[in-house]
Amino acid sequence: MREQLNDNPIAQVAVVLVLVAVAAFMFLKPGGGGESGSSEATVAIGGTEMSQSEVASKAGEVVEGAVESAIEGGALAGATAGAEMPTSVPAPPPPHAFTAAYESGKTVVLLVVHDGGIDDRLTAAAATVLTVMPEVALIPVTVKQLPRYAAVTVGLDLNRVPALVVMKPKRLSGGTPQASVDYGFQTPQTLVQAVRDASYKGPEATYHPE
Repeated sequence: MREQLNDNPIAQVAVVLVLVAVAAFMFLKPGGGGESGSSEATVAIGGTEMSQSEVASKAGEVVEGAVESAIEGGALAGATAGAEMPTSVPAPPPPHAFTAAYESGKTVVLLVVHDGGIDDRLTAAAATVLTVMPEVALIPVTVKQLPRYAAVTVGLDLNRVPALVVMKPKRLSGGTPQASVDYGFQTPQTLVQAVRDASYKGPEATYHPE
């Protein structure tokens, strides 16, 4: 019982409130004047008169029993559980055009741009080189549209634009979507190279200088 009280702040508050009520009763003297001797006041509870000392001796037992019943009945546990907040909110699925392109095995390229930016405008113009590559699906995305692609970008910690997000083809990702991100102005050459890097399948050479 004591462990449950220690772990449950709502139960602790309930105990404190009851104890305060008992203490108030104990220390309030009966009015009406008369003798100021050591006689105790009495109170009728359920038809039975009890003195202050008897109430004090029973207070702890009554409080503990009431709180234990509430815990076992699930009332306090339900209140605590109801106050818990979800730890995360799942992102909505990407738009159908993105999902269909990825499922078809293409290299999906998200070009995230900001309206009016010079680098954004030049990069968008350079990205037209990708439209003639049949294995590539180019999807321009404005900053306002970016929340629709949160399922893709949240893991990349995308923090500025223009941004080039290149998805590795599904057949090469081992069943787990993988993507890379590059920031800033892009030329047609760097765009094509990013797509080639994402779709590359083969050994990787490592250079070790002597």
